[in-house]
Formats: sequence, C-alpha cells, structure tokens
Amino acid sequence: MTGLIASLIGSLAIATVGTLGDFIWATWIPQHRPVYGLAHGTILFLCTGLFLGTLAHRPMLGAIAGALIGSLGAAGFYLLAPFAGVSIMFAAWAAIWIALAVLIGYLNQRQVDTRAVFARGAIAAAASGLAFYAISGIWFPFDPRGWDYLVHFGAWTLAYLPGFAALLIARRSA
Repeated sequence: MTGLIASLIGSLAIATVGTLGDFIWATWIPQHRPVYGLAHGTILFLCTGLFLGTLAHRPMLGAIAGALIGSLGAAGFYLLAPFAGVSIMFAAWAAIWIALAVLIGYLNQRQVDTRAVFARGAIAAAASGLAFYAISGIWFPFDPRGWDYLVHFGAWTLAYLPGFAALLIARRSA
C-alpha cells in the first residue's frame, strides 16, 4: 500500500472515530468534564495507533502507544488550558503529531534519524494543525441537533489527511 493510499485510509478511518466522538459528545454528554476529554483523546489515538501499528505489522503495540499519546495529549491540554486558554489545544495537537512520528519510526524498527523524525513530525503538526484550525468551527454554533455529521466527517478527514501524509508518504531518495 502506498503512503498516499494509507494516508487517505487512515484519514477516513480516524475521521469516522472523530465524527462518532462528536455525536457522542453532543448526544449523551450533558456537561463537558475533563474525564470525558481524557477518554476521548485516549480512544481517538488508540485507534490512530492501531492503524499505524497495523501498517507496521505491530497493531497491539501501536494501539497501546497511541492510547498513551492521546491520553498524554489530552492531559496536557487540561493541565495547561486554565493558564493558556483553549488555544493550547493546537499545541497539544502538534505534540501528538510529533509523538506519532516517533512512534512510526519505532514501530518500523528503523534506525531513527532524530532530525528526520522531528522534521516529519513538525510538518505533520503544522499541516494538520492548520487544517484542524480551519475546521475548528464545526462545533459552532453549538446546536448538536442541527449539525450535519457528514460535514463533520469531511472536516475531520481534511484535518487528519495532511498529518498522515507527512508521516506516511515516503521521501524520494536523492
């Protein structure tokens, strides 16, 4: 499977999980509490890690590491948001993509070039961060009964695609 196809499949799969998360938040969670956000981040990136681990033929390790990355990202957000505001979500998002770059290198058991890993992670963080910022209005105005979840699915797909592409599309050798 090429990196582009894997990026598209990963984006669609994780967009499905993200859209389901939006539906659950809007339908069954009456009040935002950090425990729900921690669970959401853990589950979302457990699925992301499972996907990346499956590509590397190490699904369980990918899932466990993804869950850890997601829970640490969510915990970081909740710890820093009182001081920095909700915009700290973008920093947490960036840190998660850098951690996913490290995870991919580890899962593939490559000799890890630290600069290359952080470069890919930084590109993934910046590109998906800009996409995430662009779609971040999908929750406003807050009217869950009026939301079009197909729009949410498309938005999440667009938010994840640049990150997966930066991490999964192979660089051509010079």
